Amino acid sequence: MAFVRPDFGDALPLVASGKVRELYDVDSKSLLFVASDRISAYDVIMQNGVPDKGLVLTLITAHWFQYLQKQIPNLKTHFLSLDLPSAVPKDQMSRRLKGRSMLVRKLKVFPVEAIVRGYITGSAWSSYKKTGEVNGKEMPEGLQESQELPEPIYTPSTKAELGQHDENISTEQAAKLVGEKYAKRIEDLSIQIYKTARDYAKEQGIIIADTKFEFGLDEETDEVVLVDEVLTPDSSRFWAKSTYKVGQGQDSFDKQFLRDWLTKNGLKGKEGVSMPEDVVEATRAKYLEAFKILTGKSLEDTLKELK
Repeated sequence: MAFVRPDFGDALPLVASGKVRELYDVDSKSLLFVASDRISAYDVIMQNGVPDKGLVLTLITAHWFQYLQKQIPNLKTHFLSLDLPSAVPKDQMSRRLKGRSMLVRKLKVFPVEAIVRGYITGSAWSSYKKTGEVNGKEMPEGLQESQELPEPIYTPSTKAELGQHDENISTEQAAKLVGEKYAKRIEDLSIQIYKTARDYAKEQGIIIADTKFEFGLDEETDEVVLVDEVLTPDSSRFWAKSTYKVGQGQDSFDKQFLRDWLTKNGLKGKEGVSMPEDVVEATRAKYLEAFKILTGKSLEDTLKELK
C-alpha cells in the first residue's frame, strides 16, 4: 500500500514538502520530519515510489546519529526522537508513521550541501579527466576511476530549489555564502564525520565513496549542528567492498538501478515516469540490503524494537 502524505490540520501545519519528506511545525523549537516512499532520479520525482524507502532513510539516519555522537563527542545533531509528538492522534496513520518520522530541533539551515569525496567517481571523475581538478582543487596525476583519494576532499555545492540542479562551488564561494567562521567548522566536521563513517562502513563491507551532509546553526549557542538525513543510500554512494575494483565504475547500493533503467530507455530527466515493478523491487532490495549491512539488523527486526 502506497504511503499517503499525512494531514494533521492545524495541530501540525505542513511547512515544507521536498523530494522525499514532509516537514511539519510542532512548536517553536521542533519539527516533525516524515519520510515518504517517493524516489527521484536526475532531479525528477517518479510517479510511483519504492515501498519502505522512507523507513530505511529514517532508521538508517537514526542509527548513524547514535553511532557518530558516540565516536565524536562534540558533534551536535538536530535529532530528538523517533517518537511521534503528542499532537499526533494514536490511530492507523500514527502506526504507519512509526519508523519514518523523526522529531528534530528547529534550526537555521546553512545554504550549502557539504559534500565529501573519498573516491574519485561520478562528476568528480568527469571533471578530473577534463581538467585534472575537482571543484577547483588540483588532484594528483594518474588517478584511475573509482580510486581512493590520498585524503578525502571537501567539495561543497549550492542547495537548489526543488526541480533545479545543485551547482558545485569552491570552498571560497561556500565561505561567502555562510561566513568564514562557519565555513571552516562545516568543512572540518564534514571530513571528520566522513572518516568516522567510512571506517565503520568498511568494517561492515561497504565503501562510502562520497556523501553529502547538511548543517544548521543553533543561534542560541552559536554551534554548527548536523541536520537532515545522514549517510543514507539517497545521500551517499555506497559500493560493495567485496566487488570493488579500481579502474572502472562500481555497482551502487542506491538509485543506480533506477538511473540505469531511465538512461537505457531514454527517460533521463523526463517528467511523469512510472517505474515498472521489477525496477521498483530491484531498487527496494538494494536499500534493504544496505540497511542490513550497515545496522546489522533487518528492517523488520528494527521496526519491532521501536515502541
